[in-house]
Amino acid sequence: MSNSADFPGTGSTGSAPPPRRRLRPVRVLTAGVFALAGLLFVTSFNTAKGTDLRTDASLLKLSDLIHERSRKNGELDESNAALRDQVESLAQPDDGRTTAEAEKLAGLEKDAGTQEVKGRAITVTLNDAPPDATAKLPGYPEPQPDYLVIHQQDLQAVVNALWQGGAKGIKVMDQRLISTSAVRCVGNTLILQGRVYSPPYKIQAVGDPEKLQQALADSPAIQNYMVYVNVYGLGWKVTEDGTVTLPGYSGTVDLHYAKPVE
Repeated sequence: MSNSADFPGTGSTGSAPPPRRRLRPVRVLTAGVFALAGLLFVTSFNTAKGTDLRTDASLLKLSDLIHERSRKNGELDESNAALRDQVESLAQPDDGRTTAEAEKLAGLEKDAGTQEVKGRAITVTLNDAPPDATAKLPGYPEPQPDYLVIHQQDLQAVVNALWQGGAKGIKVMDQRLISTSAVRCVGNTLILQGRVYSPPYKIQAVGDPEKLQQALADSPAIQNYMVYVNVYGLGWKVTEDGTVTLPGYSGTVDLHYAKPVE
């Protein structure tokens, strides 16, 4: 059998088939680039599903959700306080307590922060510095973003100093603090007992105004904060309010993440 049978179409002359054209490396690379671009396009389309990947809509929705939950928590606190008042008023006539026991219970409730407290008070207001702030005094560096905002430790320093100064009760924004309250900041917002607040932050304390202000002045943490007030313009204001009445804490007092020591 002739070798030409191995190459259809070559005829009986036995001549070799025409050489195959070799792909140039440049063409292979170009085809690969276009294939990769097509893959990225398809992946982006499937991920976006027709939405704008550069938009901040998802972050805005999360922010809206947080503020909506904060509003609902506030409404639930108010409802809880109203129900608690009703329960106490209904139970009082038939609870069988003696006068001494009732007075002792009232004192405990007052110490726990669930009852109103009345007296002379001061208010401390903290606020972020202007975004275009510069160093006001020589020898200090130009501010970094962290220098210009209120931090969690700043709020905690004020609260701790007021307790140290003998405060009988403290209110942060519109909420009364109790022993389990946690003053926490996430980003540039304050989260307190399930609700979200933005600066300026107001902290009001009932007690001897002179002792409270002296405790603020003696606090090393607040002394450090005052450097940023004088150099970069962080907000700081202390006012005497006269006689005020702080509301009692209206939220739940149940512990969810602690157990008694056995």
